[in-house]
Amino acid sequence: MGQEPPSNHSARRTPADRDAITVEIGYALLSAAFAAAVVFGAIAAPKLLFTGPYALERGLLVLASACAALVFVARVVTVLWRFKGATRGSRRPDQPNQPGRTKPDS
Repeated sequence: MGQEPPSNHSARRTPADRDAITVEIGYALLSAAFAAAVVFGAIAAPKLLFTGPYALERGLLVLASACAALVFVARVVTVLWRFKGATRGSRRPDQPNQPGRTKPDS
């Protein structure tokens, strides 16, 4: 019942990679919260500015909440999806250390 060796995927992450992931998650959450707040405010603003039937006001709040939640999730997914795609494409095989050489081992 010893410890299992780490998987290849987690073993390849450097502290810089982990920091970049942490920053990207924070950015995704904060930008999603801001976007959701803007959407909620835009939809719910008529309720604050005008008086109307209770059902209409309640409907605006429900619609604003649903749209804000949808925007929040969509923003988080898109930011993290782009980050995943950007990091996957940035890892290149070893490059030659001399200009003009075409093989990594030259």
